[in-house]
Amino acid sequence: MTSQAENQNFEKQALTEHLRELRSCLIVSCAAVFIGFCISYGFIKPIGVWFFKPLTEVLPENTSLIFTSYQEGFFFI
Repeated sequence: MTSQAENQNFEKQALTEHLRELRSCLIVSCAAVFIGFCISYGFIKPIGVWFFKPLTEVLPENTSLIFTSYQEGFFFI
């Protein structure tokens, strides 16, 4: 719980100021997600190899994973 002294330290803001702050936080968050996606897309092959390594290790010899659509790789359980 916050004390009254801490509450007095906070500035009172108008609704539009809160909305501006929210907008700037959302823009920064979206930019961070986009940058993270772009960076991870550059390493898609190593990430895929790492992700499917436990499954490929238990496959019988001379076999491989075959997916008929892109999203099937995530529903192999």
